[in-house]
Amino acid sequence: MQSNTQFRTIVLSDIHLGTAGSKAKEATEFLRYYSCQKLILNGDIVDGWQLKQYGTWKRKHTAFFKTVLKQIVRHDTKVIYLRGNHDDFLDQIMPLKVGRNFSIRKEYTLTSGTKKFYITHGDVFDSITSQMKWLAYLGDVGYTFLLWVNKFYNNYRNWRGLPYYSLSQQVKSRIKKAVSYISDYEQKLTELARARQCDGVICGHIHQPAIHTIDGIIYMNSGDWIESLSALVEDHEGNWSLLYYTPELTGNESGITEKLVDAIEQLTDNTVPV
Repeated sequence: MQSNTQFRTIVLSDIHLGTAGSKAKEATEFLRYYSCQKLILNGDIVDGWQLKQYGTWKRKHTAFFKTVLKQIVRHDTKVIYLRGNHDDFLDQIMPLKVGRNFSIRKEYTLTSGTKKFYITHGDVFDSITSQMKWLAYLGDVGYTFLLWVNKFYNNYRNWRGLPYYSLSQQVKSRIKKAVSYISDYEQKLTELARARQCDGVICGHIHQPAIHTIDGIIYMNSGDWIESLSALVEDHEGNWSLLYYTPELTGNESGITEKLVDAIEQLTDNTVPV
């Protein structure tokens, strides 16, 4: 029987709702455009760290979860929310199952065709966040500052007619290389997948979208919704690929309809915007 959804599975991670750098609007538009049978929110969807300090929850962040609920209602989508390090407040309620289609858990094993994938956010194998949490918080502040500087720097580059340059990703990439001999992130995750008798691993956490094979184990990272604006998608034949958000998604007729629906909802919404 032919499915009425565009994908069998969509994996999103590292949206960091509640932060200034989160591309919540783009993530919402992405889910309005693409439908799936199974939606996996692989950690750091809500940024509890920054919300405790200086983050702000806005209407656009709520809109993301409204769109997730619409996927459930319209397509009977099964939603699996996996805990990340920035939404570690979920430890207090895990595991949790709400109705037939929504659950919160620490990890998940997905069957895809003839293959099995171990899915985890991935922070447990990052030596910085697992062993030196104070340094992780410090790094989070520094990353937020870099995003702020990056915004003004790229406004200047745009004025000069120069292409976008990600200062924050360049710095973060060099830091990751500096600690690679300690964490060896990808290698540890693929070893864990092998130990779990899986054919591959799906993760997030390091904000680096990727699909490749390490020692016979498939490694896939869904990227982030701060800069990469990427997701992992599985078609109905079991093929995986990385899909990136483009502004053209907002130009479709269904997207316009969604905006009209949301406008009506906002008019009748009693929630005070923040």
